[in-house]
Amino acid sequence: MQRIRIKDVAREAGVALSTAALALRDDTKLREETRRLVRDAAARLGYVYDRSAAVMRSGKSHTIGLIVCEITNPFYAELTAGVEEALDEAGFVVMLANTSESVSRQRRMLERFREQPVDGVLIMPATGTPPSLLEDLERWRLPHATVVRGFRRGAHTGPDNRRGTRLATEHLLSLGHRRIAFLGGGARNSVSRERWDGYARTMAKAGLTPEHLLCHTDIGEAAGLAQSLPANGPTALVCYNDSVAFGATLGLLRSGRIPGRDVAVTGFDDIREAAAWFPALTTVRVSPRGMGQAAARVLLERITQPAAPPRREILEPTLIVRESCGAHLRWKG
Repeated sequence: MQRIRIKDVAREAGVALSTAALALRDDTKLREETRRLVRDAAARLGYVYDRSAAVMRSGKSHTIGLIVCEITNPFYAELTAGVEEALDEAGFVVMLANTSESVSRQRRMLERFREQPVDGVLIMPATGTPPSLLEDLERWRLPHATVVRGFRRGAHTGPDNRRGTRLATEHLLSLGHRRIAFLGGGARNSVSRERWDGYARTMAKAGLTPEHLLCHTDIGEAAGLAQSLPANGPTALVCYNDSVAFGATLGLLRSGRIPGRDVAVTGFDDIREAAAWFPALTTVRVSPRGMGQAAARVLLERITQPAAPPRREILEPTLIVRESCGAHLRWKG
């Protein structure tokens, strides 16, 4: 049986060969009507686009590698959706990989992405990733950017973590709390360091002693720690993120204490479930979906303008006050 070629598709669609090639690559320079016309013609003929040959001809795959450190975390799920939306609009397909915080697995995934090949990679570095990774990526000439977690140099998109925990801590101080602890941040990475730093500096400025209750981003672990807090312990908790805050509220409820009334709780991220939680979670909003879209734009800039200085886009957080901090009760120490 004779193989269907792209020139057959062009003839069937009534377009030039070059137009058919662009349409099958889903090039956004063409009108959607033209792309649909060519796709329909290809479907009728049973044509299968040879993407590997197209990559060899153009040197571009229009594919991006996205490496996520913890895909089960709702924050990263929302962020991934934002990345995919922005890259799809730009005509790129995303290949997703999850490291589960394994540096060695992250390395294997990057090597596979080089073999594919992808046009660039967007990385949420696994905890323990050495800064030398950037040197490897540069040596490989693979356009790259980090998101959420990053290094002191290189293209990056993330929230202003220090400002976020400062806003939460200042709010609790304004409600009259003086024994405020930071819950979470058990993993050593740039985000945990920055969020602890924003909280600790604010406490020190108020003449108070910071207190770190270490736990990982795990609802069960955070719940156990909050449940075991003594009656004369902290009256407020600045949590590393919303998942830790969810655990904290569960632990407090199990110990017979009401979040917001007996112990104030704040989170960080404002994931979708935060407003629907009980009690509704006071948290620092950073818009994970919007962050993902911004990160995609930063990476695309590295691909199209490799000689330009790497852009670092730091997004401003906003404090969202809900019931879990007890602001409506005006806690008194």
